[in-house]
Amino acid sequence: MNMENILVVDDENELRSTLVEVLTREGLAVQEAANADQALTMLKSTPFHLILLDMVMPGTDGMSAIPLIRKQAPRTRIIIMTAFASVQNAVQALQQGADDYIVKPFKIEALMLAVRRNLQKARFLEGEAVELDGIFNGLANALRRQILLVLERQGQSRFMDLVRLLEVEDHTKVNFHLKVLREAGFIEHGQDKTYTLTAAGHRAAGCLSFISGSINP
Repeated sequence: MNMENILVVDDENELRSTLVEVLTREGLAVQEAANADQALTMLKSTPFHLILLDMVMPGTDGMSAIPLIRKQAPRTRIIIMTAFASVQNAVQALQQGADDYIVKPFKIEALMLAVRRNLQKARFLEGEAVELDGIFNGLANALRRQILLVLERQGQSRFMDLVRLLEVEDHTKVNFHLKVLREAGFIEHGQDKTYTLTAAGHRAAGCLSFISGSINP
């Protein structure tokens, strides 16, 4: 998701239109749904960073919709909008999978504070997911894992020394996997032409050593 996309779900046409207008003025991409079933259909084709979800609606109510939304969009932030403010309702909504709630009637300032707070968390979680993808990709190949372990033992190594230690005849293959590891943030190539592990690389190599030791005690 490149744009911060918000879905407003409320059966009250006037309130829904007002929310769409306010959020659009803030530079956000906003779509709307008149009920939970329509929102669930939209989720099948459109990813959202944040959903503003009314608690009480005809058909599937907000509380029942939360786990259904969470199943389709586990990373999407959900803010429940409710006129029935109680600790019990708030706890129940959070237990169902909501991230936040706001009490009707609310001021625009309070709404935007909740929206900004949850969008910030959505950006953070999205960044974490991208980082994890890079880590898994970096460790997916046996030769890349071997490179990390060799550099952990050697401290630093020049390219040809690394090729010799790895006992790999195809130099282009080693060069390719070194590039992948650099892009994943596991190694760095210094001005002196030596390869060394970054802090993330040391952690990854330590994990690999631990796993190897656990499998082969």
